[in-house]
Amino acid sequence: MHTARAFVLDWLRACIAAFQFLTRLPIPVQIDYTERVFRRSVVFYPLTGFVMGLLLLLAGKGLGIVLPPMPAAALLLGIWVVLSGGLHLDGLMDTADGILSHRPREQMLEIMKDSRVGAMGVIVCVLHLLLKFSLLYTWLDHPTNSGSWGNSFLIVIVPIWSRWFMVLAIYVWPYARKDSGLGSLFRSVRKGHVFASLGVALLATTIFVGGTLRDGNASVLFDSTFWIIVCGAVLGTLAAGWAFAAYMSSKLGGLTGDTYGALNELLESVLLLGVIFVPIVLV
Repeated sequence: MHTARAFVLDWLRACIAAFQFLTRLPIPVQIDYTERVFRRSVVFYPLTGFVMGLLLLLAGKGLGIVLPPMPAAALLLGIWVVLSGGLHLDGLMDTADGILSHRPREQMLEIMKDSRVGAMGVIVCVLHLLLKFSLLYTWLDHPTNSGSWGNSFLIVIVPIWSRWFMVLAIYVWPYARKDSGLGSLFRSVRKGHVFASLGVALLATTIFVGGTLRDGNASVLFDSTFWIIVCGAVLGTLAAGWAFAAYMSSKLGGLTGDTYGALNELLESVLLLGVIFVPIVLV
């Protein structure tokens, strides 16, 4: 009994650690952040994305009721940034400063370590946020999302799968820095953690998307729309994420904590683009 209780508490700590690290949701619980806790916490990254996605969906629908699409999109983007504390945006800016400096590998890594933001980081961040804003505006203004839930629920899958790919990237690509950094705490992530996080991502997607699409008592497993959405999310994440990660790794000799955040941000935009196009394909 004691062993089972300790097992449950260990994984509960890991879940709390994932939420405290990746979000700014108020969870007033003290956690001892050991390497083991960090390693296990990656299993729950898609779950943090699922909760964020639900909050964004509700915020987007609420803002869309009281405001025109453009200011609603601006506020929704602000909420999105606040929910993550700008953690991933910071990684995107640092990664852009380093890689786009076109310096030797070691100098790129040193630039990324600098707390100051350079011109390339600012430019990439502004362009990225502009793209994200335009996609959110299109999502809010899409005819299928007005007046009812329509296809608006698709936004929930965006942060689920962008965060799952971070787990895969941690496992597949080597850590670029010789010295320790925040990202080095994840170097001991194992294959089992990757598959467990994939299971969480698939479960969250299936429960939410399947529950939304379910018609009466019909099984969602026979719904072609369900499979298009799930397969599109998985394959789109893998294709775009692998391309981004492989490019970053080729420049840096591996990945770092900053690049994990950059991957999440870039994938969110790619998946948001998919959210815009899927309703058009399904019509």
